[in-house]
Amino acid sequence: MEYEPVIGLEVHAQIHTASKMFCSCPVKEDTGDLAPNSLVCPVCTAMPGVLPVINKRAVEMAIKTGLALNCEVPDFSRFARKSYFYPDLPKGYQISQYPPVFPPLTQNGYLDIETEAGKKRVRINRAHLEEDTGKLHHVGKGTSRVDFNRAGVPLLEIVSEADMRSVEEMRAYATKLHSILVYVGVNSGDMEKGVMRFEANISVRPVGSNEMNPRHEIKNLNSFRALTRSATYEIESQIATIEAGGTVEQQTMGWDDAHGVTVPQRSKEFADDYRYFPEPDLPVIEISPEWVKELRTQLPELPDAKHARFVSRYGLSEYDAGVLVADKATANYYEAVVRAGKADAKTVANWVTGEFFRLLKESGQSVGEAPVPPRSLAELVALVEANTINAGTAKQVREDMFASGKRAGAIGEKRGLAQVSDEAELEPAVAKVLSEHADEVARYRAGEEQVLGWLMGQVMKATQGKANPQVVRQVLQRSLKK
Repeated sequence: MEYEPVIGLEVHAQIHTASKMFCSCPVKEDTGDLAPNSLVCPVCTAMPGVLPVINKRAVEMAIKTGLALNCEVPDFSRFARKSYFYPDLPKGYQISQYPPVFPPLTQNGYLDIETEAGKKRVRINRAHLEEDTGKLHHVGKGTSRVDFNRAGVPLLEIVSEADMRSVEEMRAYATKLHSILVYVGVNSGDMEKGVMRFEANISVRPVGSNEMNPRHEIKNLNSFRALTRSATYEIESQIATIEAGGTVEQQTMGWDDAHGVTVPQRSKEFADDYRYFPEPDLPVIEISPEWVKELRTQLPELPDAKHARFVSRYGLSEYDAGVLVADKATANYYEAVVRAGKADAKTVANWVTGEFFRLLKESGQSVGEAPVPPRSLAELVALVEANTINAGTAKQVREDMFASGKRAGAIGEKRGLAQVSDEAELEPAVAKVLSEHADEVARYRAGEEQVLGWLMGQVMKATQGKANPQVVRQVLQRSLKK
């Protein structure tokens, strides 16, 4: 029997506001180097007698994200208490949102994705606000310590419907959602800092069935690799269990990355287990049409719109445009290079997605960290297009630019890399190569035209890569006819 997975995804994204969700403690994306419990106050550590205050900026960011995800925005929303006990939850409950209590800030949206199997629309149930928990540090011998620096940080939970039917669709959804969140400005998108975490809800069923079977929820996946590997394993494991005559029980799972397996954590809770009820210490949030309209005008150009513009305005292929707009910093860098010079936009795209990406990968740098500002790359592209330097020399210049941060023109002048395009200057080098390689000359004249490329290589070597390849070809062909 053939089976298919049924996948829904919950994405938890920290909102990088100046202060926490319900108090004035500062928000830091990376708390790893901070002293434990140094960004806390009586509110986020749940001291008796304190009251929370709603962070308006976090509410606005949540609504803007919902608008970017084609969600509906209700006229009213409210927070609820989600009750459960765990050491990283100082109050014994989490301030969250739950639809039966009151509408979340945004709901009923969708995200269009594309895989090799084609295009698909994934429905989004809701995007709601809540507060993040603290972080446990297990020190061994049954001892754990709690750091509340993260407790109370605004957390946006985006819940999809179970519309995905493959790991590829799930990854495409997660990747595109990650991109949109960065474009909107929710956070940096740096997964290593824990600003975004995934929870995958997975079940399997026979192909053609509409049954919704018990699912496993895999918690706290903090990378695309972990998301993909854990989902792949879980699907295979559930199918194997069913085919062996077993049953899949609704359960919460953890991901053991070292061993590549999911491990049971606890029975999967249902909504009733959390005893949701309206948060009595916070008011109802009134959301006027004027407020929504104002927030919509603040939205930046989103990936799909930018992709369409790159294709129509710059003549890029669908693929190249997709590569560039997937990352906001890369898209901005590309456009800055185009605007800084007069080079063909397609040529610039090839440079950015080719050698520039290679050097970034080798150096372990992000686009924002690269020591080559857009105007410097634009200058280098212009030098090649003007035949001032050739493509081979440009590679040396690129690497020097990354190492030193200097301008392309300055590097070329200092190293004497100006391209030689004068036929009179190249003829002696060509004549010398032909005289030293009589056998190859004879082979070419006998009809082995591929030898021409080898002879060109010898001339380029003799000129230390400075010769204009097109001119070298012309001089060689003319000389070989004599």
